[in-house]
Amino acid sequence: MRRRLINSTLAVVLVVIAVFGLSLVVVETRTIQAGAQESVASEAVRLVGIVESRIGSGEKITSDALSEQITVHRYARIKVPGTAPIEIGTRPTGDVIESRMTGDRGEQVTVQESRATVNEEIGRTLLVILAVALLAIVAAVGLAIRQAHRLTAPLTDLAETAERLGSGDPRPRHRRYGVQELDRVADVLDASAERIARMLTAERRLAADASHQLRTPLTALSMRLEEITLTDDPDTVKEEATIALAQVERLTDVVQRLLTNSRDPRSGSAVAFDLDEVVKQQVEEWRPAYRSAARSIVRSGKKGLRAVGTPGAVAQVLATLIENSLMHGDGTVALRTRVTGNQAVVEVTDAGPGVSADLGSRVFERTVSGRNSTGLGLAVARDLAEADGGRLELLQQHPPVFALFLAREAEQPEG
Repeated sequence: MRRRLINSTLAVVLVVIAVFGLSLVVVETRTIQAGAQESVASEAVRLVGIVESRIGSGEKITSDALSEQITVHRYARIKVPGTAPIEIGTRPTGDVIESRMTGDRGEQVTVQESRATVNEEIGRTLLVILAVALLAIVAAVGLAIRQAHRLTAPLTDLAETAERLGSGDPRPRHRRYGVQELDRVADVLDASAERIARMLTAERRLAADASHQLRTPLTALSMRLEEITLTDDPDTVKEEATIALAQVERLTDVVQRLLTNSRDPRSGSAVAFDLDEVVKQQVEEWRPAYRSAARSIVRSGKKGLRAVGTPGAVAQVLATLIENSLMHGDGTVALRTRVTGNQAVVEVTDAGPGVSADLGSRVFERTVSGRNSTGLGLAVARDLAEADGGRLELLQQHPPVFALFLAREAEQPEG
């Protein structure tokens, strides 16, 4: 492209020089020739006037007296009636420019100039025109190279940006070039880079969330399967298998919930459900793990609460809090249900050291963690709670008290 720009600019300049340069040559040539002819004629008229003046005053007309009156390189022949012709200068050979004038007293003056002198002047003029043309061509080439670089460098830069996007580097470059069309392309590429970056971030976030959130149900399911392998009692096997199937259903619900949130975090599927049943189910699922750790998990508080939300999401939030108490807490873990205003609250607490002062409310931020955790669990749990209009808060740091707030089901009026 750079070569094409240079060639096209140079072609335009050459056409302009050819058109105007040739016209200028023709005009200058004719002007010089006409000027030379006019100068010779003017000199002939002047000599006639000088000769008449000398004749009138009775002065003698000689070549020495008139030699200073004629221009160098010109030849003059003066013929006065009754006298021999007078010649001044050297008579030119070849093609000449000539002018003849006759005075009132019959004197004749002929002035000649070699056309070679005129041609030399024309040649000098052509050299000047040629030099100007060459200077214009050099300037045009320099301008073409500069303009080509100004246009091709941004295109090369845009190509590199597109290549970076294709190679998986979605960082926008925010470079502009002062050319409206190129800046438009740069705007589109930067916008595409930002969209790709958001998509990649969402995919990575989904992968991290799925990895973290699926770990807890899979761990619980694994423990149930281990219970099945360690017992020969058919009733126990049936009971554990039933619980395992329920856990598989909840696992499916978790996966569906994560996928739904990745597409649109605001798309909830909240329904009215029995909050006691979800709390009881979580306590039963985690009791074997706590028993293995020589700890206990209990529930208390108001019974018969019905909340509005997604049962699977609520179960996952509680599972995250219970797992955190198992991993980082100490003593008995207590789940207590209560009512505040038009909200149902589930509090999860243990006898551990709690949340350090430097973390505080930042414990819900992604990548913010303590005690070698991933920093994703509480962040994802809060997202799940907020997706159904609830909220997850840290009410107390020492000992830790986490509270899940959910909207209560509106009471039906008695008929």
